[in-house]
Amino acid sequence: MDDKIKLAVQLLKNSKHTTVFTGAGISVESGIPPFRGTDGLWSKYDSIVLDIDYFHSNPKEAWIKIKKIFYDFFGKAKPNAAHYCIANLEKKGLIKSVITQNIDNLHQEAGSKTVYEFHGNSQKLICTKCKKIFNVKNINLNNLPPKCSNCGSILKPDFIFFGEQIPKYANTMSLNEAQNAEVFLVIGTTGEVIPASIIPQIAKQNEAKIIEINTHPSNYTNSITDIFLQGKVTEIMRKIELAIN
Repeated sequence: MDDKIKLAVQLLKNSKHTTVFTGAGISVESGIPPFRGTDGLWSKYDSIVLDIDYFHSNPKEAWIKIKKIFYDFFGKAKPNAAHYCIANLEKKGLIKSVITQNIDNLHQEAGSKTVYEFHGNSQKLICTKCKKIFNVKNINLNNLPPKCSNCGSILKPDFIFFGEQIPKYANTMSLNEAQNAEVFLVIGTTGEVIPASIIPQIAKQNEAKIIEINTHPSNYTNSITDIFLQGKVTEIMRKIELAIN
């Protein structure tokens, strides 16, 4: 493992453009479970609460579950060492941007400045009619469903529901990063969620070196990964940051 970390560090030091691509695995050590798998959210909750048609038809019922999952529980999560290591490497100029599939806002809370949120952000709410954006901290979630102060329509979390399109800006910038990166650092993702899973593949097609950090092999490990660092994300990222310093 130490030899692999040395190789990874050398790639990161020599790269003129490194992009980080994160999935649910980076936030597990912050107390946020992944959506899929044995202990995933969808093993405990019906995923229909995030179906856009169900939401529009049953806003109150959907919001009751959404509040419980994403605000009562996840709202207490804080960035972990891996989030902070990424932010620190960005400050040093070694990381250009983060593309994240996560909606937890933890990269920003840790200090990352250039973050492309492929699936949106749970800390923002959007009006289903006038499209005004609100910070969730300014909205009373004790009265469900929450209403827009501008037009009175129902507010929706500003992240992607099943049946919705990927935000255009995040999609465009993610593709741009995949096309320009010399090193693509893939962290905590299984590579199962389409279309996000295609982004690292595009990076590989554009000759980026793929460094993968995961607790278990993913769909990328034996197909596009150049250096596979297996283990806890926080421990490996700490070792990388220390080695770079």
